[in-house]
Amino acid sequence: MAFNLKTFQTRALTAIIFAAVMLVGLLWNQWSFLILFSIIHFGCWFEYFKLIEKIYTTKIDTVVKWLFVICGYALMIILFFKYRTYNFWIGAGDIQLNLKWMFWVGLLLLLFVFLFQNKTISNKAKWMCLGGLIYISLSWGLMLNLRNLWIDFEGFKVIKDFGHTIPILIIASIWINDTMAYIVGSLIGKTQLSKYSPKKTWEGTIGGILLSICAVGFLFTQLSKNDVVYPFVQQKNWFIIPAIASVFGTIGDLLESKLKRMAGVKDSGNIMPGHGGFLDRFDSLLLATPAVWLYVYLLL
Repeated sequence: MAFNLKTFQTRALTAIIFAAVMLVGLLWNQWSFLILFSIIHFGCWFEYFKLIEKIYTTKIDTVVKWLFVICGYALMIILFFKYRTYNFWIGAGDIQLNLKWMFWVGLLLLLFVFLFQNKTISNKAKWMCLGGLIYISLSWGLMLNLRNLWIDFEGFKVIKDFGHTIPILIIASIWINDTMAYIVGSLIGKTQLSKYSPKKTWEGTIGGILLSICAVGFLFTQLSKNDVVYPFVQQKNWFIIPAIASVFGTIGDLLESKLKRMAGVKDSGNIMPGHGGFLDRFDSLLLATPAVWLYVYLLL
């Protein structure tokens, strides 16, 4: 794969803008992060519907689309508030959380009834729509859940907020992995990684992962010493988490490439020059986030 300077410049500029927007959402507060990922959630869902419609040559009713999106968004909100530190915002605490679960389950049941009455949509398309609740909504809900880690309150006031630590770690790992994989693959890549993404090579993929682990691990080790990120994490985890994010991020990229190949499209959308749409830009995070979440909650 020959190195294209113009393509690289376009991708790099878009990536920088993306990183800046994400950092503002992360570092401002948890509410700005919720707004940011709410927009991403809606964007990913409607691009996902377009892919399903192209893959199965069908048309999904607008009402059905919105039912799915609302169900998924309810799941996101539940995961966002799934923390003791937010009880003072909720008031009744568990009561409101239970109401949110009831709301989500009620919508899901309504959705099942509606879909089973629609005979024009294939069962495979219906199952793919349901899969979107896990693929998109659950993933972003877990990202919001990670954002609410390590926040200390005194009454209604935030004393310490290290909630940005894991989300920035994941995003930085993915961004550096993608950039380095493109550069390394352009310079020395020869062996194709997958038929679904012919421009990706094994050399670029391995190089991107290794460089991401080294760069992000070293950076966060230094930041933790200065209390810029959560300081009470063993240093090895600053290298393990980028490894998990980079590997599963690559798999997420290949998964979305397969969906686009099945749909016969180059990009899922065109909102980001050089990167395509929401799914094109966030496909890696969609799989990397649940993988990192499992590691953080089960082992870290």
